[in-house]
Amino acid sequence: MSHPAFELVRDEKIAEINSEAKLYRHRKTGAEVLSLVNDDENKVFGITFKTPPEDSTGIAHILEHSVLCGSKKYPVKKPFVELLKGSMHTFLNAMTYPDKTAYPVASQNLKDFYNLVDVYLDAVLFPLITEDTFEQEGWHYELDSLDAPLVYKGVVFNEMKGVYSSPDSVMHTQTQGALYPDTTYGKSSGGDPKVIPELTYEQFKRFHQTYYHPSNARVVFSGDDAPEKRLEILDGYFSQFERIEVDAEVQLQPRWNAPRTVKGTYAGAIDPEKRRDGMASVNWMIDPPQSREEILSHGLLSYLLAGNSAAPLRKKLTESGIGEGMIGGGIGSYLRQPIAGFGLKGIDPADAEKVEKLVLDTLEEIATKGFAEDQLDAALNTFEFNLREQNTGNTPRGMTYMFGALGTWLHGGDPLEALVFEDALASLKAKAAEGHFEKEIRRLFLDNTHRVTSTLEADPEQAAREAKAEADRLAAVRAGLDDEALKKTLERTERLKALQEAVDKPEDLAKIPTLTLGDLDREIRTIPTEESAVHGARVLYHDLATLGIVYLDLGFDLHVLDKAQLPYLPLFGRALLQTGTSKEDFVSLTQRIGRTTGGVGQHRAIATRQADGETAAWFFLSGKAVPDKLAPMLEIMNDVLLDARLDNRERFRQMALEEKAGFEARLVPSGNAIVDTRIKAGLTEAGWIAEQMSGVSYLEFLRDLVKRIDSDWAGVEATLRAMRERLFNRGRMVVNVTADNALWPKAQAEIADFVATLPSAEIGNADWGQAFEPQNEGLVISAQVNYVGKGANLKALGINLSAASAVVLRHLNTTYLWDKVRVQGGAYG
Repeated sequence: MSHPAFELVRDEKIAEINSEAKLYRHRKTGAEVLSLVNDDENKVFGITFKTPPEDSTGIAHILEHSVLCGSKKYPVKKPFVELLKGSMHTFLNAMTYPDKTAYPVASQNLKDFYNLVDVYLDAVLFPLITEDTFEQEGWHYELDSLDAPLVYKGVVFNEMKGVYSSPDSVMHTQTQGALYPDTTYGKSSGGDPKVIPELTYEQFKRFHQTYYHPSNARVVFSGDDAPEKRLEILDGYFSQFERIEVDAEVQLQPRWNAPRTVKGTYAGAIDPEKRRDGMASVNWMIDPPQSREEILSHGLLSYLLAGNSAAPLRKKLTESGIGEGMIGGGIGSYLRQPIAGFGLKGIDPADAEKVEKLVLDTLEEIATKGFAEDQLDAALNTFEFNLREQNTGNTPRGMTYMFGALGTWLHGGDPLEALVFEDALASLKAKAAEGHFEKEIRRLFLDNTHRVTSTLEADPEQAAREAKAEADRLAAVRAGLDDEALKKTLERTERLKALQEAVDKPEDLAKIPTLTLGDLDREIRTIPTEESAVHGARVLYHDLATLGIVYLDLGFDLHVLDKAQLPYLPLFGRALLQTGTSKEDFVSLTQRIGRTTGGVGQHRAIATRQADGETAAWFFLSGKAVPDKLAPMLEIMNDVLLDARLDNRERFRQMALEEKAGFEARLVPSGNAIVDTRIKAGLTEAGWIAEQMSGVSYLEFLRDLVKRIDSDWAGVEATLRAMRERLFNRGRMVVNVTADNALWPKAQAEIADFVATLPSAEIGNADWGQAFEPQNEGLVISAQVNYVGKGANLKALGINLSAASAVVLRHLNTTYLWDKVRVQGGAYG
C-alpha cells in the first residue's frame, strides 16, 4: 500500500532476507525511504543524515548527543533518558561515522516502537539545541571561583580524551588522516580534544540547519508493523519542510603515484630492555566498489588473507616474531573509498620496515602461488553459511539491513543491491578457481600506489607535555579575561550547573510517551526444553525454528579445575582450536572446520545462581552445522577435545603474546569494564573467577606466562595436559542442542555416539578456598581520563534481589547517576 505524499520508486521481493522491499521518495522534500516488510517482530526504524565534517572539532558528534536533549514536541532536558526509563526497546542509540550520523531504534512492542519513532523524529528535525546543551554535551569553560583555574568540561570532550588515550585509536586516526588528507575522511569526526574548543555555538547551529533536513535523509523501516502507518508517521514530519539542495557529497580523494610514510607517537611507557611499544601497518585506499559482487569479494578476500589464525597473511605476521599481535585485518567498507590495512602491534619501533616488507612480500607470494583449494573452499563455505544463517546476535536484524543498504545508498548507489547475494556469490564461486582473488590482491594492493605505511611508538613525556599545553592554553585564555569577563564566566558556570540540577516541569514530562502495564504482553515466553541423559551426560534439547541448522554446545564444569589452573583457561580454549592435532596441523584443522561447519568456537559462562548463591562456571565448545555435516562436526569436536597439540610451544607463545597485546590495548578504551571486573572480584566467587580470566590479575598472569613459556615450558605444558584430563569428562558435562524438531531424532543418535567416545571418571570439585574482601584500590594507567567505580554485594548486605530490584536500578541509572555523573560531571559513561 502506498501513500499520496510518497512516490513508489521500486517494489521488489528479496528472497535472501525474506522481505518485500519498497523504495519511496517523499514528493515534497525528496526524502528517501526504504520500507522492508517481513515477519520480524523486532521492528527497526532508523533515520540517517549525510554529515561530512570540514574539521576535527567533533561537530557531528556533539550534535548527535545534543539533539537528544530536548525537542519542540518533547521539551524536557533528556527525552532520550526518559525513554530509557519506560521503554521496552531492544535498541536505542545514535552513532556518528566519518560521513554520516545514524539514529536507529528497535522494539518488539508496537506501541513502544511508534513512541520511539516519534521521539526520534522530533529530536532530529526539531531539536531545541540550546547554547546550554551545546556547552554541556560539547565543551565549555568552567570556573569554580574567581580565584580558581579555568578548565574544559563537556561530555564529548571527555569522551574523546579517552579515545585519544588509546594507542589503537591514535593509530587509526593517524592512518586514516594520512590516506585521505584532502577529504572529510582526513578529519576526526568524533573530535580531537585539542580542536574541540575551537567550535562555536553558531557553527554548531548552522551544521544542523545544513544537514538535518528531510532532503538529506535516508530512512529505513524493517519488521512486521503496518507499512502504510510508516509513511503516515513520516509525512507528518516531512510535510513541514520544503525541498532544499544539500551539498553533502563526500568528495573522492585524488590518487597519488607513490607510497607514503607517516610516523607518530602516543602517551605511554617504554621498556628500555626490550622495546615492544611500537605499531606498524601497511594501508591502502581502495576505489569505490561498483557492484554487490565486488563488495562480497572484498569481504571474502579479507577473510582469506586474515580472517582466522590459519589465514596466510595473519599466520606469517604472527609467526614472524616481530610483534605480539596483528592489527588491521582487511578491507573496511564503511567509507566511500574503502580503507584496507595489515600490520603488527607490540613491535620494536626500529622494526617498522620489517613489518612493511613482510606484508608486501607475503601478498606477492600469495598472488604468485595462489590460495590452496581447501582454503578457498573453507572460506566460501564459511562466508555462505553466515550469509544464509542471518544470525546477527544481539543486534536487531533490521539494523544489519539498514547499515548494509546505507553503504551504497548514501553515495548514489542502489540500496537494494546490498541486501541480495545469490547471483554475486555464485559468480564469485565460479571465479575463485580461476585466480580471481589472486588477481584482486595484485589490483587492490600490490599495484595500488595509494599506500601509507603508518608507524606509532610510545613517548613517555607526551602525557605531561599535552597536560601542560592544555593548562597553558587555559591560562592564556584566563589571562585575557578582565574582571568583568571572569565574573561572567563564573556566572555562566553556576547557571549551567543550576540548569543541570533543575527538575523538568511535570507537564513537560507528561508529554513523553510511556507504556502502561496494559500495553505489555502478559504471556511469559519460555524456550521449549526437553531434558534427558546419555552416557552420564545431561542433555538439553530446544525445539526452535533454526533454518535447518543444528546448534550444539558442549559444556564442561570448571569446578573440577584447580585454582591455579583457572587463569590458563582462555589460552587453553584457544589452544584446542589453534594448535592442530596429531593428525593435522592447525592450518588443515582450521580449513576442515571452515569446509564442514558454520564455525566451531569456545567460550566461558560464569555467574552466581540467584536461587542459592552458588557459582555456575562452565567451559563451552560450540558449533553449528547443517544436518548432513553434524557427524563430521562431531568428529572435529572429538579431535580438538582429546587430541589438540598442547605441546605446540610456538603456537602457544604466539597466542599468549596476542592475548597480552589485546588486553593491553583494551586498558584505556575499556577502562570502565576493567574497573567493573576488579570490583566484582572482591564481592563474589563468580566475580573472582572472572578477574582471573579477564581482569587485571589475568594481565599480570599473561605477562608472567610469556616469560615462563621460555623458562619452564615443561611446567606450562604439564598444566595444560592436566586441565584436559580433568575437564573433558562426560560425567561433568552438559550437551545443549537447538534445532527443528524434524532434525532431532537423527541428531540425537549421532550426539549419543559422540558422547560415548569421551572419557568418564568420578572427579569431585577442587577446593578454591577463596576469601572475598572488598577493598579500595587505585590502578595507574597512561590515559587522559580516569575510570572510577564503586560496588557492593547487596545479597551479603541482607537485600534479596527480585524483579523489583531491576526496576530500582534502572531508575537509579537514569536519574541520580545520569544527572550527577554524566550531565553535571561531564563523564561519558
